[in-house]
Amino acid sequence: MYPSTEHLEAPLSANEAFDHFFSEGYVTDLVRPLKSGKEAEVILCRANPATGAELLALKMYRPRDRRAFRNDHLYKAGRVILNGHDRRAVAKKTRHGRAFDEAWWTFHEWEALQTLHEAGADVPRPVAASEGALLMEYVGDEASAAPQLRQVTLSPSEAKPVLDRLLWNVELALRHNVVHADLSAFNVLWWEGRPTIIDLPQAVDPRSNPNASELLSRDVANICTYFERYGLRSRPEELARGLWMGFLFADL
Repeated sequence: MYPSTEHLEAPLSANEAFDHFFSEGYVTDLVRPLKSGKEAEVILCRANPATGAELLALKMYRPRDRRAFRNDHLYKAGRVILNGHDRRAVAKKTRHGRAFDEAWWTFHEWEALQTLHEAGADVPRPVAASEGALLMEYVGDEASAAPQLRQVTLSPSEAKPVLDRLLWNVELALRHNVVHADLSAFNVLWWEGRPTIIDLPQAVDPRSNPNASELLSRDVANICTYFERYGLRSRPEELARGLWMGFLFADL
């Protein structure tokens, strides 16, 4: 699902984003802010029961000039913009081009989440999207949000299964033509004994992005290096190479 290019506007404010999803029947109330980071702001919302959830997370992306990603070209390499008007606008950095670019990140994450959730990956269920805002499954309870993996200490019996589960997710994603491209203990939530991988606006398609192999290797290295603190020694270069060769030869 990609943004409509006909009436793109500036990213929505928190109240505007809530009003939009409220009018669409997804949410009923704002609960509290959850996170304010370099890439986005996340707010906890009470969900309409029709969504199948009690609470949802509303993620609002910051404008490009306020985001931390300074190497956007790594992630957008190989991107195809079919509409000629949009393509020229992006190249010339017109107002419409900038609006298209902002909306692209939102809907790109939406599409990645949809693909991975349907495949059975450990990611939040996507619920709805609009320009600059994404509504998704909330991980946590009303009292507290799930912590990042880096903020918790796993037991000796938990560490190896969690490492294996995360590497399984990397392989599953690659099998469905998605490389996270920014995976680390910062982008994994831990709740009730399960990891949930988040933050996929920069995810790349290994079929078209020439940097995909390098980004996959970085993801694997980040995860393997993190788990060394638990005495787990892996071979990230070998693991990443095996995954990539399996992808190239359709053996995953």
